[in-house]
Amino acid sequence: MSLIDTDWTFSPVLNRTPDAMGEVYGVVVHIMDGSFDGTKSWFNNSGASASSHFGTRKDGYAEQWVDTKDKAWAQMAGNADYISVENEGVAGDSLTDGQISRVAEVLAWTHRTYGVPLQLANAPGERGLGWHGMGGIQWGGHFDCPGDHIRAQFNEIISRASGNVSPAPQPVVTFPPFPGEYLKLQNPMLHDENVHAWQQEMKDRGWSIVADGWFGMASQHVATQFQAEKGLKADGIVGPLTWNATWTSPVT
Repeated sequence: MSLIDTDWTFSPVLNRTPDAMGEVYGVVVHIMDGSFDGTKSWFNNSGASASSHFGTRKDGYAEQWVDTKDKAWAQMAGNADYISVENEGVAGDSLTDGQISRVAEVLAWTHRTYGVPLQLANAPGERGLGWHGMGGIQWGGHFDCPGDHIRAQFNEIISRASGNVSPAPQPVVTFPPFPGEYLKLQNPMLHDENVHAWQQEMKDRGWSIVADGWFGMASQHVATQFQAEKGLKADGIVGPLTWNATWTSPVT
């Protein structure tokens, strides 16, 4: 599911792009620079062009505003790759104890759901717990968001998130880890052992595909069909979610 599986209230806001999330790299922390209610009202203003997946109040109350399959409008060029959390407060604040726990819940949930590692992220494209300012101009130029005091609390957030993650059971099926290379149609055509390994597994699952190591239009077509079948974003690109599903999802 793409709604967080805790006691968060789901109170959807107007501003969002449906079904537009890509690979989820991590969680990005923001400061509202205002009140919880005022920020939520702004996210329901069609002229605001702003929103966030989640919001926390200083007393620890929290809401989910945007489904994580939908793109929130929180950090511009980073919107499709990161789950966003807005926190009540102003520049220079620290998060309250309740807010720290709530952000930790989001991070733990993305770890369970999307495989986001429980680690710090300090630049776009890195996986883990990140911050708005790390995206620079491309993320809106909010260099001081959420501020040094909150960034100093990130290790505590990660520690609490680790406590919310149950020990992983012994895997029944072993499979090669995602190689870090996105398999996709490109020019020149991609040809390597990672493509061959993915094609061979798809062939073994019963898909009509030649395991020749070349990622061409036929491979893109099979990838798109497989993603649609498994409820993934059907873009024909084999990223971490599609790679893992190739070996772990039920054969239908």
